Amino acid sequence: MRGAGERSYSPSSAADGSRSTDWRTLARLLPYLWQYRWRVGAALLFVIGAKMANVAVPVLLKHLVDAMTVKPGDPAALLVVPVGLLVAYGALRVMTTVFTELRELVFSKATQGASRQIALQTFEHLHALSLRFHLERQTGGMTRDIERGVRGIESLVTFSLYSIVPTLIEVAMVLGILAVKFDASFAWIAGSALVAYIAFTVVVTEWRTRFRRAANEADSSAHTKAVDSLLNYETVKYFGNEAFESRRYDESLQRYREARLKAQTSLSLLNTGQQLIIAAGLVGMLWRATQGVVAGQLTLGDLVMVNAFMIQLYAPLNFLGFIYREIKQNLTDVEKMFVLIDRQQEVQDAPDAQPLRTNGPVDVRFDDVHFGYDAARPILHGLSFDIPEGKTVAVVGPSGAGKSTLARLMFRFYDVGWPGHPEVPTGRILIAGQDVRSVTQASVRRAIGIVPQDTVLFNDTVAYNIRYGRPEASDAEVEQVARAAHIHDFIMSTPNGYATMVGERGLKLSGGEKQRIAIARTLLKDPPVLIFDEATSALDSANERAIQAELRLAARGKTTLVIAHRLSTVVDAHEILVMEAGRIVERGTHLALLAAHGRYAQMWALQQNADRQDAQP
Repeated sequence: MRGAGERSYSPSSAADGSRSTDWRTLARLLPYLWQYRWRVGAALLFVIGAKMANVAVPVLLKHLVDAMTVKPGDPAALLVVPVGLLVAYGALRVMTTVFTELRELVFSKATQGASRQIALQTFEHLHALSLRFHLERQTGGMTRDIERGVRGIESLVTFSLYSIVPTLIEVAMVLGILAVKFDASFAWIAGSALVAYIAFTVVVTEWRTRFRRAANEADSSAHTKAVDSLLNYETVKYFGNEAFESRRYDESLQRYREARLKAQTSLSLLNTGQQLIIAAGLVGMLWRATQGVVAGQLTLGDLVMVNAFMIQLYAPLNFLGFIYREIKQNLTDVEKMFVLIDRQQEVQDAPDAQPLRTNGPVDVRFDDVHFGYDAARPILHGLSFDIPEGKTVAVVGPSGAGKSTLARLMFRFYDVGWPGHPEVPTGRILIAGQDVRSVTQASVRRAIGIVPQDTVLFNDTVAYNIRYGRPEASDAEVEQVARAAHIHDFIMSTPNGYATMVGERGLKLSGGEKQRIAIARTLLKDPPVLIFDEATSALDSANERAIQAELRLAARGKTTLVIAHRLSTVVDAHEILVMEAGRIVERGTHLALLAAHGRYAQMWALQQNADRQDAQP
């Protein structure tokens, strides 16, 4: 059975276990950039042009200094030196800026395009994962990882092309000039300093990556707790647990603070070591150059050029340490997002899956269905029943009997079967005579509409939430189904009408108003199969009776499954199934089940007595 591929998502779990190497992460990014290969090539040419202009500046300064042997008072000193310096220096500076801006202009589309594609792929993949994953995820930490991953892609590409590559090109040019223009000792000193700098940076950065990762995990944990607490604002208030939530949040912030302090301490160590290596290289180069000037082997212009080269390399090298640290962190962030993308889909379409055909009679059949959410929790045991075309079948029973599981299996949020028990038959679910596992999930879900027990609405307008049943529907169609669901008058009584915002999860509306919007949304979808999953369980008796009439109207001519706890809501069903512990223990019409004096009759008597007691003053 499938299911082992999706486990609970938490910020730490994404970073643990078998993780890709940095090179594999980079390799996975290359296909996204390959489609912009011409832009990458053009950007690299502009990088080379900018660095050639930049390296030419110290060479120009050398010739200008050497040319300043003009005697004082000679008109050439006033004419040649200042004009040549200003024009040549200004031209090289302009060339450097122009090439840099052209590189930005050419490559920005590639950077933004790659990050957009990966972000969209992650979003689509998360929607493709099963209900199991989304029930177990930590939303705050997951969204934080996605946010950092998208930002990390842009930074990774930008730093690589705009900083690492240009710096390496400039270093190669400078070392080449030093080796050709002077003796090899200059190149050896500069090269040794660079190698020592890079080696020190890599070793220390690898060591301190654990502190950055711990800081990120603590940050995600704090964000998760904050988001979870705010989403459950009412529950926090009901129990007066604001101080408790603050303590939990502060504990995560304290772990984040400690991790950040360790990261900062190790950063200070890294920066200090880098400065010592650069200073040693700079002193060695200047000592060798001054020896050459004293011995008459080098000119003052040569000394100025060597010093300018080292200063010119000093800034990007100092920045290179920061860049390497950021690239390492960006690789970690991008890798976490790739871990999300790599999560196996528990429920997948068959390779030859075709759309569900619903142009003929649409009936639903459960044929010897066995199911369990995990190996230790069997839910359904050989369930079999039929919902004929246009008929209504109701399922009743105590909580935990497996009633709502039927809806989840019909929508194919899970596949039938019991994970870890291959000896148990799986059975099958047929819609219009077709096994739901042999057709596409999208077509199955298009064919089914549901009014759930707990209607959750988007934090948008009333019109948006109704139109969600069919996003291309017109305003007139939205109003038509709102009238059919008896919610139009209420909507028009609000100041903004259909533009009224419903709040987070629809919390600005009452239970009855949310249910009517859910009915309108389902009416707009107009599917051949309907599921009412305890749609009135949270309502008072008056609202329940009103909405029951609307539900019967909505189910007219549809193949309908009604999942109910209150038996009074299903007396008109063509067949009633009584479930206990994942099995059907009784079935029949309301009158036939009462006459049988079995489990259904007992439940009916208990509910009638409870209703009479509630009605007493």
